[in-house]
Amino acid sequence: MTERNWYAESTEAVTAAFDVDPGTGLSGISAEERLKKYGPNKLDEKPPRTFLERFIDQLKDMMIIILFIAAGISLALSAYHASKGQEAEWIEPIVIVLIILVNGVLGVIQESKAEAALEALKKMSMPQVKVRRDGAAKVIQSAEVVPGDVILLEAGDVIPADCRLVASASLKSNESALTGESMPVEKSAIDEVPESALLAERTNMLYSGNSITYGRGTAVAVATGMDTEMGKIASMIASSKEGDTPLQEKLAQLGKYIGVIALLICAVIFLVGIMSGLHIIEMFMTAVSLAVAAIPEGLPAIVTIVLAIGVRRMVIKNAIIRRLPAVETLGSTTVICSDKTGTLTQNRMTLVKVFSDGAIRPLGWDGNAGNETARLLKLGALCTDGTVEIEDGVEKHIGDPTETSIVAAALRAGMTKEALLSECPRVGEIPFDSDRKLMTTVNMIDGKYTVIVKGAPDILYAKCISGDIDSAAAAGDEMSQDALRVLAVGCKEIAALPEKYGPDDLETGLDLVGLVGMIDPPRAEVKDSIEECVGAGIKTVMITGDHVVTASAIAKQLGILHDEGESLTGRQLAAMTDEQLDESVERYRVYARVSPSDKIRIVQAWQKKDQIVAMTGDGVNDAPALKASDIGCAMGITGTDVAKGASDMILTDDNFATIVSAIREGRGIYDNIRKAVRFLLSCNLGEIITVFAAMLLWQKSPLLPIQILWINLVTDSFPALALGMEMIEPGIMNRQPRKKDESLFSGGIGTATVIEGTLIGLLTLIAYYIGTRGSFLPNIGIELGETMCFSVLALSQLVHAMNVRSSHSLFKVGFLSNPYMVKALIASTLCVLAVLYVPFLSKAFKLSNMNAAEWGIVIALSLLPLAVCEVRKALFSSGKRRAEG
Repeated sequence: MTERNWYAESTEAVTAAFDVDPGTGLSGISAEERLKKYGPNKLDEKPPRTFLERFIDQLKDMMIIILFIAAGISLALSAYHASKGQEAEWIEPIVIVLIILVNGVLGVIQESKAEAALEALKKMSMPQVKVRRDGAAKVIQSAEVVPGDVILLEAGDVIPADCRLVASASLKSNESALTGESMPVEKSAIDEVPESALLAERTNMLYSGNSITYGRGTAVAVATGMDTEMGKIASMIASSKEGDTPLQEKLAQLGKYIGVIALLICAVIFLVGIMSGLHIIEMFMTAVSLAVAAIPEGLPAIVTIVLAIGVRRMVIKNAIIRRLPAVETLGSTTVICSDKTGTLTQNRMTLVKVFSDGAIRPLGWDGNAGNETARLLKLGALCTDGTVEIEDGVEKHIGDPTETSIVAAALRAGMTKEALLSECPRVGEIPFDSDRKLMTTVNMIDGKYTVIVKGAPDILYAKCISGDIDSAAAAGDEMSQDALRVLAVGCKEIAALPEKYGPDDLETGLDLVGLVGMIDPPRAEVKDSIEECVGAGIKTVMITGDHVVTASAIAKQLGILHDEGESLTGRQLAAMTDEQLDESVERYRVYARVSPSDKIRIVQAWQKKDQIVAMTGDGVNDAPALKASDIGCAMGITGTDVAKGASDMILTDDNFATIVSAIREGRGIYDNIRKAVRFLLSCNLGEIITVFAAMLLWQKSPLLPIQILWINLVTDSFPALALGMEMIEPGIMNRQPRKKDESLFSGGIGTATVIEGTLIGLLTLIAYYIGTRGSFLPNIGIELGETMCFSVLALSQLVHAMNVRSSHSLFKVGFLSNPYMVKALIASTLCVLAVLYVPFLSKAFKLSNMNAAEWGIVIALSLLPLAVCEVRKALFSSGKRRAEG
């Protein structure tokens, strides 16, 4: 069936287009033919990726590719040595491959199961539905619904397909999951809807996946499966591409740089050796050994583990991370695009103000209500069909949210619905309908028949003959300006029950009792969280399917909106080109009445401004934007499975404040990763300088490849992991967010890394020189020189790990303030001592024992980085204080 705007066509045109009579429905034969033509009423399924496919994805990182090359080169080097009858170091390539495997498995374990969003959307379909076929009502599987089926719906039913109403009675549909509209939408088959109407304004349509909250309806299915609005969202989720996080981009760039540097080192050393007259093959192997040593083999695994440690810490704080690198992305977030309903608000209509006894009165949660207010709540609750139950101390609202807000307010004032009906039984009623906009009940109160009417104030005022109507009208306008939904309540006593319950008899001559105003209120903690975001340089933007007046009122309360010109409706947005939106997106803070595709446009417009965008939400309508954003945050309690499946992070307490906490953790984790990268690269630079300078000066490497690999993979790994456990530094949320293109080495980190690496390299060369040429030592020689060189290199790096912990002096931070670092230094020191003093290890590593004097020189040289860095920190701190003064 060609896609048409069925909402803009008459019921006759719709039924003619589908060749169906609403009174008899499709024939069984016709339904079978259409099922073959259009397929089952199900969403397309994407086969989940296998463990192997996800594992291979982990291996596409540039650093991992370099490690693969390193393993291959190391294997070739070992094979060459074996072919010459020399001792082959097979352990080196084996260790590198093990690192690759561990890194890949860790990444797969931490990341989410593949593409759960489509599976969750499929599960939302109602398993059974009532249709009219061959002139009779029958129940069929939801998957068997076809275009043209006549569907019979009543309160509580889930809508199985997109439908055009052909008959309705007081019908309301909850569309919050699709449009973001917090209130049930009145639906009518006779409504005339223009072609330009937005999704939320198509009042003669029902949409798949939503539910009926009130009334009854008959509708013709106009779209099934992937052709429904729900199916279009599924298509958007499936087609949206996941970009790399800033950390992934930076590590990939770093991997490329290291690869280029390794190749340059190979070339230079090879040329130097050839010009010095050394054997070509031996120089090639020496150059390759140095290139392998230049690669920080443990970096990918350490970054993965540090991120995993952050994930565990965030779980404790009610945030579940579904994609590992997303931890870091949180820390660089510059814009939070938040859904309103259920995210910034409580997703529960709450009665907050009443007009009674001539004045507007706020209604608190303490249950205290004056006599007139108590009367208003009592009559209002009696004239409702909704109920509120208490389960395990938690209110459970059943029925229309507007009605249940009145019942809940009466409950808090000490009046349960059951007790009220027992005391004042209902003896008659006129149900609500959208034409009258009123609901009427007749209750026996104090032995008298009392008519209670509830509904739209303007309609009810005209039915009243007593009460302060002028004051009520002014109060109603004031409450409406605060985005409250306002209902009026009136009543009268009658001598006897009428023979026929009709509006003309019961809904006249009323006494105005008062007004009730309700709203889906903001969460109590959200305002403080938004203020903290402002301090952290993070912009908060509200994106909702709700009315602009309601959205703006909530946004003003929360401090998101400061000027009416900062709000935009979906209709205004639709009139904008992408270029116009890109230019003006920074101007707006509230987007109301938007569609799912609008949300993606807004997210992408911010991303074109080089902003890192977090999108929060809980409904089906949020899923595409959640996936398109840099970091999608779904609600864990109220969130749909679809939203969770499309997200990067799930907030288990549905608390907006948890996002701020997660951003703080993300910033701290990124700081710690930078510390680990700085530590590892400065150590590797020290190794490169040591070997490179020694080759230039003495045409000999003072370190064996296995010695460098031991330091890189074993000795350095423990302190690097401990750096990932450093406490978050104070004032981290007072910083501006990092720029998207900001280097890992910004803020002087690059310069510090070079200086520290150079210092370590020079100290190591000095140790080698003393061990091989120091006339004051009795045991000088190549073996002692290599041993002292190895020891100073390893121990100075351990000392340097303490320097990297903080930009503040260690005497201020505390040497023992990170217990993980203390344990790491002890473990790494034991690893160094093991290869020096365990006989089979010292033989394998070609190291010898040292006497007390030699150890004294080693320790003195190893401690020098601590002294130099402390002096540098003191000078920097002093200069900063003078600048601020």
